Amino acid sequence: MTGTAPRPLLALTAGDPAGIGPELVAKVLARPALLDAARVVAIGPAAVRPAGLADFAPGRPPARAAWLVTDGPPEWEMGRAQAACGAAALAALRAGAELASTGVVDGLVTAPVCKEALHLAGERVEGQTELLARWANVTDYEMVALAGELRVMLLTRHMPLRDAIAALRPDALDAHLDLFDRTLRGFGIDAPRIALAGLNPHAGEGGLLGAEDGELLAPAVQRARARGLLVSGPHSPDTVFLDASRGRHDGVLALYHDQAFIPLKLLSEDRGLTVVAGLPYLRVSPVHGTAFDIAGRGMARDENLFQALLQAARWAARASD
Repeated sequence: MTGTAPRPLLALTAGDPAGIGPELVAKVLARPALLDAARVVAIGPAAVRPAGLADFAPGRPPARAAWLVTDGPPEWEMGRAQAACGAAALAALRAGAELASTGVVDGLVTAPVCKEALHLAGERVEGQTELLARWANVTDYEMVALAGELRVMLLTRHMPLRDAIAALRPDALDAHLDLFDRTLRGFGIDAPRIALAGLNPHAGEGGLLGAEDGELLAPAVQRARARGLLVSGPHSPDTVFLDASRGRHDGVLALYHDQAFIPLKLLSEDRGLTVVAGLPYLRVSPVHGTAFDIAGRGMARDENLFQALLQAARWAARASD
């Protein structure tokens, strides 16, 4: 981006009104460092709109920040899942996706939603990732989470562990390794070194602790290398994430949700974020949830959302160069 180019324009959804999303949005919009890096269109119900924020009009991008009002209840109970709040979160997400998919904004950043509330509202999906992919009509997509030097793609997301293990199919492994390679190249890594995490302790210990690593994962590594990818493994899950955080690998393909997010949240220090690989636009989100236990009490820290927005602004600026 040249010195005279406008700052990236980002859409920011407020998430579930009963969670910490709206208060985090209000806090980050009050940070001059954010609005020096990007212009922001915040999206959500009128009831959570910060005072003094102008209406957003697509033909008139804001100089700093504006608010796009979407449907939502006038009042609700803080700190619990409710159908009306799930519907409000869906309305804001749909509006943000439309702005991003039509190129009105340079990227979409999403505050957290409650999956139970989405279900109560009639939308029975895993989460925002699956909704955005469905609305964009893409099938080759996946979540990638980042915390410092640690970059992790998930093979499976929100499902019982038994089902995640059953999903270790050769076609899924091949597709995810290929997508991860393309995604890391998009991050500016020319020849990404991808580590495949093992499933069993010590990656099966040569078959002593489980057969899946040798029978399913090792062949996937060999197929990937035959396609020209720099893939290694399967690596012992108790060391591979630490090694990647120290730069030994450019990315780790994790096999199930908690395998990825336990090390990510330990290492994130309020800077963890996720992106969705495969969408036709940039989407970034912080790694935390709705935090119903502290919602509405003014205790929520906005640093994670702030860092997600700054990273989205940097990626959007580089894409426009």
